[in-house]
Amino acid sequence: MTRRTARARWLSAVLAGSALLVPGCAAEIDAQKLPGVYRNADGGRIELAADGTFTATGVTTDEGAEPADFSGDWDYEKPGTSDDFVYLGVEDGGLGTTGGIQLYVEDQDTLYFRFDPDGPVTQTYDRAS
Repeated sequence: MTRRTARARWLSAVLAGSALLVPGCAAEIDAQKLPGVYRNADGGRIELAADGTFTATGVTTDEGAEPADFSGDWDYEKPGTSDDFVYLGVEDGGLGTTGGIQLYVEDQDTLYFRFDPDGPVTQTYDRAS
């Protein structure tokens, strides 16, 4: 085996292995398929309607906060520099002074919150059957 062949094999192995580690390689999200009901293990419920509105019941939006009910408009965002998310524009008074929340998209059937944008996942919502 020549040195060039050995390098080529090594480079191929490194590239193949790193492709498995790159986030964002999952299937493309179809925003038209996001509408539906999502629930978490604590009884929280988020419904994304096809008309761009949402309702949330029993949802905790901040660490130490009590579960709340709120509603408003939603829109799918794909910023390219961070994780894709559903922006929940909360109607006046729904969460006090909070105007909106990012609900991140893991895949077509799983949404999640992070209390700290750079922190770990804090709540997961799965599509209800």
